[in-house]
Amino acid sequence: MDLLDFDAQDLYFECEDSAEVQTLIGLAAELYGQQGAELPLLQAYLRAPESLNVLVALNRFYYYQHRLTEALLISEKALDIIRCGLTLPDDWRQMNRQSITEASAEQLTRIRLYLFTLKSIGFLNMRLNNLVLSRSIFEKLTELDAKDRIGAQGLLELVINRQAEA
Repeated sequence: MDLLDFDAQDLYFECEDSAEVQTLIGLAAELYGQQGAELPLLQAYLRAPESLNVLVALNRFYYYQHRLTEALLISEKALDIIRCGLTLPDDWRQMNRQSITEASAEQLTRIRLYLFTLKSIGFLNMRLNNLVLSRSIFEKLTELDAKDRIGAQGLLELVINRQAEA
């Protein structure tokens, strides 16, 4: 299965949030780099805790503020939300290629988002020096994605090199 060879459907950013939530995300963008940008994002989260638009905005905010622990928590929350409605195991460790190849065409965009979110979790764990977990995630992604469309192979090699240096 080629994770780039399908028609994109169900794109998270095409799902509209309420006007209030959209306004709060916009306000946070305007305030970025100034004090006070986090508050509108948290207010948006309280109003729409399962909105992927809100979670992506929060994740980016925390990542670019070098608040990696918070970014990781948001990525984990997003992974749980993305998995809902998919025919995937509850635990990513139990996934196999069959989990992807047997999915309906309508689910492929969401599965791809799931895998990229899992990659984000692996990357954040790598940055937080949780190398064993990070390596497990990247190994799983390379097992699932033989053509490396998700781009986990290079990160796996980086983690292996870091572990060898330790």
